[in-house]
Amino acid sequence: MKFTYYGHSCFLVETGGYKILFDPFISPNELTKGIVDAEKVEADFILVSHGHGDHVADLVSIGKRTGAKVIGGYEVVSWAQKLGVENAHPLNFGSANFEFGKLHFLPAWHSSTLPDGSSGGAPGGFLLHGPEKKFYYSGDTCLMMDMQLIPRYAKLDFAILPVGGNFTMDAEDAVIAAEFIQCDKIIGVHFDTFGYIKVDHEKIKDIFRAKGKTLILPDIGETIEL
Repeated sequence: MKFTYYGHSCFLVETGGYKILFDPFISPNELTKGIVDAEKVEADFILVSHGHGDHVADLVSIGKRTGAKVIGGYEVVSWAQKLGVENAHPLNFGSANFEFGKLHFLPAWHSSTLPDGSSGGAPGGFLLHGPEKKFYYSGDTCLMMDMQLIPRYAKLDFAILPVGGNFTMDAEDAVIAAEFIQCDKIIGVHFDTFGYIKVDHEKIKDIFRAKGKTLILPDIGETIEL
């Protein structure tokens, strides 16, 4: 199973022969220049957690070019369909089955406004029961007690959590989240993109080490075998 980081909260998971892209924000991200080309990113599915521009900037263009099935909250998916995305599957909180496995769409504590100013509905995260591994991507959120439900759904192999603070959890809260979801291997996202969320990499890794957990902060363009 492969995880490729495209910056901010955008990443690609390759599992069971499928390419699953999450929260495509590439072309406006200055940190990806010369490293990742949004026009060359491939996907069979695109999962989108909420409607903010730093999660949907390339959603429509990649969705239309690749024909990938766009999956996310009803309002976000409806917005993408109005802009020409034809292959789409709207969700609300609950679960559904796809070719790559069972998917839970779970609440996140955040906001969600689409680029045109309309409501993006309720933000969320995803728990994917894949053919190789089970993992949780929280989406943009603060620490919340609901995370303690995750172990009732699955024993996680890894999780993807925001660590940048200001708009989401910081590392101190993310390590508590890791305890709530009973997961020792965490991939950090939503850091360094903007001034508000720049982090000291070694310092926040130490926060996880002190709790016997591993925080991976991938480089943009880096692929990790999981």
